[in-house]
Amino acid sequence: MMERNVEMTGGARLGRRTVLVGAAAVALLALPGCETMRRYSLVDAVRRLLYHAQANAFARLMAPGGFWDNQLTRLDLPGALGSRGNILTNILTSMVFKDRLQREFNHMAERGARRAAPLVADAVEVIGIANAKALLDGGPTAATGYLRGQMAGSLIEAMSPELADALRISQEPLVGQALAALTGVDVSGLARDFAGEVDDAIWAEMGRQEAAIRADPRSTKDPVLIGALAAGY
Repeated sequence: MMERNVEMTGGARLGRRTVLVGAAAVALLALPGCETMRRYSLVDAVRRLLYHAQANAFARLMAPGGFWDNQLTRLDLPGALGSRGNILTNILTSMVFKDRLQREFNHMAERGARRAAPLVADAVEVIGIANAKALLDGGPTAATGYLRGQMAGSLIEAMSPELADALRISQEPLVGQALAALTGVDVSGLARDFAGEVDDAIWAEMGRQEAAIRADPRSTKDPVLIGALAAGY
């Protein structure tokens, strides 16, 4: 288990004890007959790669304006708002109003990310990794793709109730107008659709963070991860 006293920042660092243990593991790899330790270190390296990637991703997404202020993470309005009797046309008489509504949905997405963050962090700690070398040698987002597949939509299930609550208590009048105009679509259904969009954005951002770490592993200041990615095993 990795230390949990890590700051959720772009330069997330493991605790001093974990760094010392990691340095010792790297040193042991140089000794003959350490194949078991080598396998352990590869799995540990994948976990650390995922840990840093998710920490950096959620630090960015949960910051104020985390979705809205970044073109790569900004979410469109849920599809139901544009497919039910020209709802947007009827309610939003100008692009200013549309942007206002879109901004509110992106703000709610931050709440969804806060619900998802601990679930991803916990999954990184306990997930089984059958072929760590293949994940380390894979493409720039190989580890993120693997974790997403293992979690199998569980973030959508977890975020849907949270986003439904956010829709119901929103102080933005345009949200209430849009919900009132959604004939045949309940709040839970809309929240689930939106949770799917937030889920896509979370994994996309985590993938970008993984790729950035692979390109510059020294930015993590993690000796096991640096050694694994630099050596290529």
